[in-house]
Amino acid sequence: MTISDLRNAAKDSGATGATGTGTPEATAAVVGRPEKPQRTWRSYSVYLGLALIFAYCLAPFYWMLVSSLRRTADIFDNTLLPAPFSLENYAKVFDGSTMFGQALLNSLIVAGTTTVFALLLGVFAAYAISRLNFRFKSLILGVIIATSMFPGISVVVPLLRLFTDLGWINTYQAMIVPSLSFAIPLAVWNLTTFMKALPFDLEEAAMIDGCTKWQAFRRVLLPLAAPGVFTTAILTFIHSWNEFIIALSMINDPKIQTATVAISKFTGATEFQAPFGEQMAAGVIVTVPLVIMVLIFQRRIVEGLTAGASK
Repeated sequence: MTISDLRNAAKDSGATGATGTGTPEATAAVVGRPEKPQRTWRSYSVYLGLALIFAYCLAPFYWMLVSSLRRTADIFDNTLLPAPFSLENYAKVFDGSTMFGQALLNSLIVAGTTTVFALLLGVFAAYAISRLNFRFKSLILGVIIATSMFPGISVVVPLLRLFTDLGWINTYQAMIVPSLSFAIPLAVWNLTTFMKALPFDLEEAAMIDGCTKWQAFRRVLLPLAAPGVFTTAILTFIHSWNEFIIALSMINDPKIQTATVAISKFTGATEFQAPFGEQMAAGVIVTVPLVIMVLIFQRRIVEGLTAGASK
């Protein structure tokens, strides 16, 4: 081998080292490079399943919305989009003869009052059950939850007789008190689960620093329980807002009836015409605020519902 051959071989090895090909370092660099995760049929099936569930849940509301935007003559059309687009059903809902605006206000009064009282009673009951030691605590919690298992129709006749004797027919309390009997167990159960997940050390540290039991509850425990309280308030409000059978049985005055009852009493132009368009429009008006509220506060709802879960 001549000197020129040795020089050419050295040049070739230097070029190979410069480019990094064929060396262990280059091979390690290539192997260590992160690869993009490849989607499998399982991941696509998960997305497909979520899409089907989403479509299944929203299909009734979508059809209600589309039907509310059709003209009365086109109410039985099966197209996916209204053609032509019309707002006449919404105009009929608020034309004054249905008193739907007053019904919305009544629903707000009943649902808001029920939510406030359910939270006040539920917070203190949940604190006592989760923090205090007394006999038959589990039995009391079981009885509270069991009271919510009775169907509403089973208590209508006794309540109707009782409220007639008390003179409560066609009053707000005739709707608020029965709603509380179903809202309070929901509030107690949800808040008890949340407060049990809060550490006792924080409350004890506050009392060591000079706080009374009431101050520790108000300044330490209650702020920490805010997600649970918020979730309970939303669930209680939705339950009271959608209540129908009690309001229908206790109220026959159009000025006091709630929105759900008002929708059921819509009438058409003739006795043989069902006001499907107006009912769909009113249903959208009643549903949209709840949907918007849940979408805005969904983070707090999830935090409250997942309280106490194993992390």
